[in-house]
Amino acid sequence: MTTPQEELLPATRRALLHRIAVAQAEGHAPSLVAAVVRDGRTVWHGARTSVDGHGPDENVQYRIGSITKTFTAVLVLRLRDEGLLDLGDPVEKHLPGTGVGEATVADLLAHTGGLAAESPAPWWERTPGSLRPELADVLGEQPLRHPVGRRFHYSNPGYTVLGTLVEKLRGAPWEEVLRREVLEPLGLDRTSGRPKAPHAGGWAVHPWADVMLPEPAEDLGRMAPAGQLWSTTSDLARFAIFLAQGDDRVLSAETVREMRAPAAPGEAADVADGVSYGLGLQIQQRHGRLLVGHSGSLPGFLANLSISVEDDVAAVVLTNCTSGPLLATVGADLVRIVAEAEPRIPAPWRPLPEVDASVLELAGPWYWGTHAFALRLTAAEGLSLEPLSGIGRRSRFRTNGDGTWTGLEGYYAGELLEAVRRPDGTVSHLDLGSFVFTRQPYDEGASVPGGVDPDGWRGIG
Repeated sequence: MTTPQEELLPATRRALLHRIAVAQAEGHAPSLVAAVVRDGRTVWHGARTSVDGHGPDENVQYRIGSITKTFTAVLVLRLRDEGLLDLGDPVEKHLPGTGVGEATVADLLAHTGGLAAESPAPWWERTPGSLRPELADVLGEQPLRHPVGRRFHYSNPGYTVLGTLVEKLRGAPWEEVLRREVLEPLGLDRTSGRPKAPHAGGWAVHPWADVMLPEPAEDLGRMAPAGQLWSTTSDLARFAIFLAQGDDRVLSAETVREMRAPAAPGEAADVADGVSYGLGLQIQQRHGRLLVGHSGSLPGFLANLSISVEDDVAAVVLTNCTSGPLLATVGADLVRIVAEAEPRIPAPWRPLPEVDASVLELAGPWYWGTHAFALRLTAAEGLSLEPLSGIGRRSRFRTNGDGTWTGLEGYYAGELLEAVRRPDGTVSHLDLGSFVFTRQPYDEGASVPGGVDPDGWRGIG
């Protein structure tokens, strides 16, 4: 018998409310809204506002800035999954004359294309997109700042190029493709390129006085794929569920898992801080857990989406001020509060429905030299190899249907695992990318590279 997880406990809800109340008060935010997702559904919504009366609810739009990039990345990966492009394709293959050198589609998704961080002046976030009608106006005369593929350098023009790529291969405007292929299938009917009532106004708050100044809400034109969208906590909560689980109407679970994997080389400070970037998703270590998602900012607005896939908890935080609350910290804290106060209840253990005897006989301890490993066959992970010490190389494996398996992660990703059998059919050893695993340390009955001393194991006499 299982017990469903209903709403959050009162103490957890109060802790969440306290966290966003502190963020709104100390950050001098005109308003701040947040939502928490667990078990594939929204379980909490909270709001704080400087206006007396009814606070903003989960259907009030805020501008989400660079979270837009994640939506654009989803469109690009759909093209890849359909075979219309390869992530290794040079952008010039599909957009000749763009001038981005040898940068690939994957480079632009991961911000390793070497492109400039911003478009030429004037500052694109606070001026009309009509000032940059063509892609050449966005990229400028010298688009590149770094060698392609050598370093992570966040680039807004890079995502403009990706949006143009989507338009070229789909034959339709970026926003139209987004609505048809992502927003409508996922039911994100309160996400749009232009604000729809009810929506928050964007404000700049004076850093030294409790006064405010309205910010312009410009149409970004060509730069739209980098930061145009407006959305709500309700819609972004559903988007978080999609990024954690996938949805075959949009992208498979395997592809969104690919988005969440680090794809960019980090600088020394980023490595130390546990920060990386995937394919349209930011990745960071916070409070000992891995968070994926994205932050966003445009004049008058800040946004954050943080997901802990392992905890099955996500948080959305939106506010309508140019600077103030550190929303990445707030989002991480909301995830932590729920994950620690109400830990995820694991699914019940269940046995495999069936098992191949030739695979079952491989389960158990194996040795690479003197290093002890366990090969496990489980319903949750399939075939996996892991060090008995808990420290070292491990991987899950996918069957190839011919008695071999391919590694899925870490050092053994893409490497072939094969059970080598003797003429009588018994297993001699495992071959994993040329490494020999034996049932006993340096088993003299197996084909150990370099051979085994014929005098065997000994002490010091």
